[in-house]
Amino acid sequence: MIHLELPLLLVAVLAGTGVYGILARRNAVLVLIGVELVLASAGLLMVTMGSTLADPLRAGHVLTIFVITIAAAEIAVALALVVAVFRARGDIDVTRAGEVDS
Repeated sequence: MIHLELPLLLVAVLAGTGVYGILARRNAVLVLIGVELVLASAGLLMVTMGSTLADPLRAGHVLTIFVITIAAAEIAVALALVVAVFRARGDIDVTRAGEVDS
C-alpha cells in the first residue's frame, strides 16, 4: 500500500504550476504546457486513487489512458493552430488573440 501524502503533494504542485502557467503566461506554447501539466496532475490523481481503492475494474488507470489520448489529440490541434497564427502574424502572443492585422 502506498502512502498518499507524496503523490497528492505532487498532484497539488503540478496542478498549481499548470494553473499559474495558464493564467500568467502570454506565449501560447507556454499556455499549452500549463494545460498539459494540469492534465498530468489529473492523470496522476486518478492513478493514485485507483491504486488505493479496491476497484476490480481499475477505473482510475483506464480513465488515465483516455486522458492521455485526449491530451495528445488536444496538443496536436492546438500546436497546428499556434503554427497557423504564427505564420499569419509573426508572433504567438495570447493577449493579441482577437486582433486583426491589416
